[in-house]
Amino acid sequence: MSDALAHVNDLGAFVSASPSSFHAAREGARRLAAAGFTEVEETGDFPHSPGKYYVVRDGAFIAWVTPDAAGPATGFSILGTHTDSPTFKLKPRPTTGRLGWLQAGVEVYGGPLLNSWLDRELQLAGRMVTLDGVEHLVETGPLLRFPQLAIHLDRAVNEGLKLDKQQHMNPVWGLGDPSAADLVELLAAKAGLAPEEIGGYDIVAADTQPAQVFGAEGEFFASGRLDNLTSVHAGVAALIDADVAPAAPIAVLAAFDHEEVGSGSRSGAAGPFLEDVLLRISDGLGATAAERARGLAASFCISADVGHAVHPNYAERHDPANHPVLNGGPLLKINANQRYTTDAPGTAKWARLCAGAGVPFQEFVSHNSVPCGSTIGPLTATRLGIRTVDVGIPVLSMHSAREMAGVEDPLRLAAVAELFFSAGAP
Repeated sequence: MSDALAHVNDLGAFVSASPSSFHAAREGARRLAAAGFTEVEETGDFPHSPGKYYVVRDGAFIAWVTPDAAGPATGFSILGTHTDSPTFKLKPRPTTGRLGWLQAGVEVYGGPLLNSWLDRELQLAGRMVTLDGVEHLVETGPLLRFPQLAIHLDRAVNEGLKLDKQQHMNPVWGLGDPSAADLVELLAAKAGLAPEEIGGYDIVAADTQPAQVFGAEGEFFASGRLDNLTSVHAGVAALIDADVAPAAPIAVLAAFDHEEVGSGSRSGAAGPFLEDVLLRISDGLGATAAERARGLAASFCISADVGHAVHPNYAERHDPANHPVLNGGPLLKINANQRYTTDAPGTAKWARLCAGAGVPFQEFVSHNSVPCGSTIGPLTATRLGIRTVDVGIPVLSMHSAREMAGVEDPLRLAAVAELFFSAGAP
């Protein structure tokens, strides 16, 4: 339990350092660099020799270890994750308000549980790009709040809370006349910039409450952005700790952005980022087109994203025979309609990896009348033809501003990932 507790405490630190996808990519890169990984610029040449490397593209990053015996037809052991979470994104001309309040114009990003964002102290975080094209990360600390209407003014609220995304989801950040205020100017000052220097920005809201261990025996863990920084953090820790065998596949951690909105971007899983990097790694090893195809055919991908634990108050929303629980081990996610890409050979490899790591795992399948979401798994399998399995730790309150996991499961996921990176898929 002590190792698991240390792991989730470090996960909490990772979340605190990662209020936006851009911060998550920066924090992942920082940890990799401290562990001896070398940054590669996409505009430069990729390495031709064995070693440890990473590349950052916007709010995404890919890291890899090329073992000593890697050749032109060597395959890849890929762990795919994502850095973004459901939230609210700052609109253009965001300084709004009325009746003496300063408010922020925000747009819903992904599918957040709107009510979970009420009455929380939130910050704004992300990147600001100056007119010279230089990116600057910014985070404000506690600044915003979506204040809920008092029950005295809505006596029926407990019979059903309805939130209009445009009318009700306008956070307050100060008092005064909106015509005399400028939220962008405040953000620029936090980044040490003058407002006239700002050419553009990608800014989101994030909860500021620290992660917390709780429960009768300290068995639970709560934090913002567990979907999906649990998997990003596990992947970074596993790749750093992995002892990649000389003849093992090339170990790859791919942390994409924009999964929560469909992955359709230059840094999302539906875009070319992973394919670009794998191609350039193969080129550096002197691969022909045929050898590259052989390498991809020998590759395996684990798509790691959180999944649903059974909810004790809503048992009817779950499959009657499959009830995954917190601290029961990572999930193997299965869907007949390929919302998850798990198949029988992938299941067998995942089972062998878990057995090798001494980690239990649980199956997850949706109730037939409750359609499941999807992940980067089907996208990666479709783009590259690599056999892929969908997994992830079980959580409650998914897409809440503050999600809940078991203390033991994040370390178990990292342990399986470390074995996967070290030896490949047995």
